[in-house]
Amino acid sequence: MRLTSIRQTMRAVLIALIFASAGSLILIYQFVPTEVVKLELGDVVPKDIIAPRQVVYTSTIETEAARDRARNLVSTIYSPPDPKVARQQVEKLRKIFDFLDSVRADAYGSLAEKSEWIAAIPDVNLSDLVVDQILIMNDTDWAETRQEALAVLDEAMRAEIRETQVASTRRQLPTKVALDTSDNQSSVIVALTEDLILPNTFPDEARTEAERQAAANSIPAVQATIEQNELVISAGRIVGPKDLERLQALNATQPEFSWIENFATPAVLVLLTTIVISFYLARYAPRILADDRRLMLLAFLLLAFIAIAKLMIPDRGYIAYFYPIAALTMMVVVLINTQVVFILTTVLALLAGYIATDVPAAIVIYLILSGWTGALAIGKDQRVNALLAAGVYVGIINVGVIFALNMSRSPDFINLGILLLVGLLNGIFSAGLAAVGLSVIGNLVGITTSIQLLDLGRPTHPLLRQLLLKAPGTYHHSLMVSNLGEQAAERIGANALLVRVMAYYHDVGKMQRPYFFIENQPGGINVHEKLDPQISAQIIISHVKDGLDLAQKYRLPRAIKDGIGQHHGTSLVKYFYYQAVEVAKEKDLQVDPLDFLYPGPKPQTKENGILMLADVSESTVRALKPSSAEEIDEIVQKVIGDKLTTGQLDDCELTVADLYHIRSAFVDILQGVHHPRIKYPEQVKLEGQAAADQAGKESPPAEASTPARPQPGFSLDPSPRPATLIRRE
Repeated sequence: MRLTSIRQTMRAVLIALIFASAGSLILIYQFVPTEVVKLELGDVVPKDIIAPRQVVYTSTIETEAARDRARNLVSTIYSPPDPKVARQQVEKLRKIFDFLDSVRADAYGSLAEKSEWIAAIPDVNLSDLVVDQILIMNDTDWAETRQEALAVLDEAMRAEIRETQVASTRRQLPTKVALDTSDNQSSVIVALTEDLILPNTFPDEARTEAERQAAANSIPAVQATIEQNELVISAGRIVGPKDLERLQALNATQPEFSWIENFATPAVLVLLTTIVISFYLARYAPRILADDRRLMLLAFLLLAFIAIAKLMIPDRGYIAYFYPIAALTMMVVVLINTQVVFILTTVLALLAGYIATDVPAAIVIYLILSGWTGALAIGKDQRVNALLAAGVYVGIINVGVIFALNMSRSPDFINLGILLLVGLLNGIFSAGLAAVGLSVIGNLVGITTSIQLLDLGRPTHPLLRQLLLKAPGTYHHSLMVSNLGEQAAERIGANALLVRVMAYYHDVGKMQRPYFFIENQPGGINVHEKLDPQISAQIIISHVKDGLDLAQKYRLPRAIKDGIGQHHGTSLVKYFYYQAVEVAKEKDLQVDPLDFLYPGPKPQTKENGILMLADVSESTVRALKPSSAEEIDEIVQKVIGDKLTTGQLDDCELTVADLYHIRSAFVDILQGVHHPRIKYPEQVKLEGQAAADQAGKESPPAEASTPARPQPGFSLDPSPRPATLIRRE
């Protein structure tokens, strides 16, 4: 047992490792390869490059150009006019006038010498005419000229004068001279002051740069769009900076490989996903870990839907909202287990969010709610109609989620309408994909689905029609067993539909030799009276093998084959065994009990255990013909006790509580079928005569299901029960 557990654990670990490796490859591999063109700045484009999809990207070049424009719009900021400059120039003009006064007053200098002295004055450029005017001007006019020149320079220098405004200010000096000043005086004033006009305000580089940087920072990043099928760059062109940027946005140039981003991140994500799912299965669904078929199917489905997500999710637009995650949840509910659906949906939605390039949070919310709805809507009613209804519910939830996620955005009714339609169609598509997947996968893997069971449960199935025609008694017995098994399965939470359909087919092997079984023997004629007990036992036992052969011929699913092969387990055909023992005593021979055992195996599931108990209970009650509910209860109780004490129920996980509910269900149905009826006088008379004629001629029960020897008592209920049975003939 320990070795088996170790092997199961090793197989589960191996499947987990394969899943993690395959999942990592799926996330890393590019399913839709784009033709990579390795181009550099200045290269000649070998052929036209067309955009395979719409791409919105941040253009660094356009952003920098927009920010440069914003910087250039900010003018240079100047400091306030500096009064020191004005005072300095006015003081310089005073000194010039003091020098001119001394020159004019010099009695010993000639006119030519004085002209040379005046022309040598620094910072002013005086023409000969102006020099002459200065020297010949009378003292009164000269005094007025001096006063007016100082006033004009003072007024001019008080205004803001930038470097670029010096020339214009000098040109405006004549307008600042008093109007009552003569032309000769005015020309001298302008000549003396214009060269003294200097800038008195200067650029503030720090403030200007700060303002320009603030203006540039206020410009947001420019989003550029490349439409699907747009010509990005034509053949023969030289790649410029903007062209290179567009190519990089499309990943048309060779992207730089990053071990962390391109390999390590997806590998770690898938590994963590595998660990989480494994721990969840070990704690809450250990039966899946022990079932290699279901575990491999679970891994395959999850890998398949990760691959589908890699194909559909990264594309912008509507395709991502068409991702049929609900189909996965529906198939997992039907094929594997309901418990694992919710964690699988959550994990797959998170991986899809990692794959998504646009609004990953919205994608995760949408997929989680869609998948959960599919699982909850399918529930236990796993019929075709339930799949269709689940698809409608998924579509409605999808529409609600899309509407809620787009309420806060600017209304674009056309796009919103398309998204809502895609969400609704997603539900219908998911239901259709789930129906196809259940049909195909169920047959390939050998897992029986409810859809298959519903198809097999039709009375018009060819094998059931043959059973009805060739062995009507067995057909009626199978219907009774199905009723018993279905009710018992419902009471203990087992798969009632599976039990019912298994019961339909569990005895199909009897139609190969129908008259060797008592329910098909007309008029009480028992052919076993003329046969050796061992031969009779082999004929009875052979109906299991014959049934399996028919199941193989008609391609019945594995679950139905298990019901055929396990419904007797390894039980002993007691009637013929004890009969053979009696014959052997007379001849002093030995009887091998192995010749009287069914091939088995013992029931491996609760459903097969229920089928075994329903089969033997129905045949035993029918053979003994009890007259009261107490007798029926006692028979069923002894039948269950016999199977329990002989170990036939050791492998099917039925608890004592389950057996109590099974017994109650059997008794409720059997007492409704075998209730006592009012006998008319003629019927009493005929039965008495028949009893006298049949005295000592008791036919063997069907398949020796009636215990020929007393068995140990077994009680599933502390209430007292009758100790003896009254057999009615």
